[in-house]
Amino acid sequence: MSTATSFSLGRRSILKGRFDGSFALRPPGALGAGLFEEACSHCGDCALECPQAIIVADEEGFPKVDVSARGCTFCGTCAEVCEDGAILSAEGWDVRASVDDTCLSVQGVSCRTCEDHCDAGAIRFRLMTAGRAQPEVSLDDCTGCGACVAPCPSDAISLLRPAPQPSTSQPTASENQNV
Repeated sequence: MSTATSFSLGRRSILKGRFDGSFALRPPGALGAGLFEEACSHCGDCALECPQAIIVADEEGFPKVDVSARGCTFCGTCAEVCEDGAILSAEGWDVRASVDDTCLSVQGVSCRTCEDHCDAGAIRFRLMTAGRAQPEVSLDDCTGCGACVAPCPSDAISLLRPAPQPSTSQPTASENQNV
C-alpha cells in the first residue's frame, strides 16, 4: 500500500453540497484550483485533441481526465491547444497510484496486472503468508499516468495525492547554534 490521502474537498465542492471527497483530475499542467476554473472557457479543445481520448467534461463543463479506459502519456497536446492558458506544459501530475484492499493479490489470488502495465516500474509486490502478495507503489517512481487503473480486474487502484512527507533532513551545525 502507498501512503496517500484523497484530495481535500475544495470550497467549491462544499458549497455545492459535495462532501464525498471526490475530485476532478484535471489535465497535466492545469492551473491550481480556483485559477483553473477562472481561466478555462469550456472550449473543449483539449478533449478534442487528446490522442488518448481521456479528457472529458465534468458536470460543470470543465475538462477532467478519465483514466478508466487508458492512462495519460503526458504528450502535452492539451497544453498546446489551450488558448486560455488554463493548462500549461507539464511532465506529470501531483497524483500517484494507490491500491486498496480489494486487490486480488491481497485476497490470495495471483494477479500482477497493474505491475505489468506500469512502464515506470513503480508497482512491486511483497510476498506475504498464505500465497498473498502486498502491492507497493513507489511514490518516487510513480508518474500518476493511470495506466494501471483500467486493467485492474478488481478496480482496486485509484489516483490520489500523496500525503506530505515529513522532512528527514537533520539540522546542520550552523542551524543548531544559538545566535
